[in-house]
Amino acid sequence: MTLTLSIEAASGDIRSQSRPGDETFLVHHPEYEPGDVIVLTTDRANAFIVVQLDDAMAPALVYCTGGRITQPVPFELQRQPYSLRAFTGARHRLHARYARPEEINARRNLCLNPYDHGGNETSFPHATANVITRGEAQFAARNAIDGEKANDHHGLWPYTSWGINRDPAAALTVHLGLPAMIDEVVIYLRADFPHDAWWTAGTVSFSDGSSEAFTFEKTGAAQSFAIAPRTITWARIDQLIKAEDPSPFPALTQIELWGKIAGA
Repeated sequence: MTLTLSIEAASGDIRSQSRPGDETFLVHHPEYEPGDVIVLTTDRANAFIVVQLDDAMAPALVYCTGGRITQPVPFELQRQPYSLRAFTGARHRLHARYARPEEINARRNLCLNPYDHGGNETSFPHATANVITRGEAQFAARNAIDGEKANDHHGLWPYTSWGINRDPAAALTVHLGLPAMIDEVVIYLRADFPHDAWWTAGTVSFSDGSSEAFTFEKTGAAQSFAIAPRTITWARIDQLIKAEDPSPFPALTQIELWGKIAGA
């Protein structure tokens, strides 16, 4: 049972690599270069791993499939959703370890992953959307599950959000990667009023065929909805109804799905 952290250059060459183990640290001394990718490998086909791929970002418990997680090092406009300290400077400390059973089995927010990104296919939870405002990183789907809840402004970190490009058919899906039992949905609307509008209602649909309709208030506070427990592998928020407000810009700062891994 080994984990290994590596920095791969655009050429595929290994710039630095950690010592393999069930817990591993990598201290990468040079500055990152465009094209660098952080790679975490595991000899398990599927594994729960606590990762911290930058010391300026919080650790997260993720579910890895296929034995490999990648995090492209962001540059230029792709840096918009990240702390100004993240991925910068000449010394970087990365960390990964296998999660403990009590961490895996605890009731928790099952759609938290600050290391999600658009090209991610092996680290869950993972967010996708059918529309993103101007295709910009500051409005990407992954922003809705990154744990950043500051929402009294909009734009660059920490005020990132999922932006819908004024599309009334906008939908965001959170893929969990495995079955989980959820019993609560929490929504944080972006609340940069009066720049922002807000949604008065929306629907969350689930992989088991069920759905729940929610009514929202004009607030930046957490809006929590208890639901009948159900086992799902994904959830989608859509059918969002904009308030009658002059602003055309409603947006979602964060969605949380609370529950436990199925069978835990």
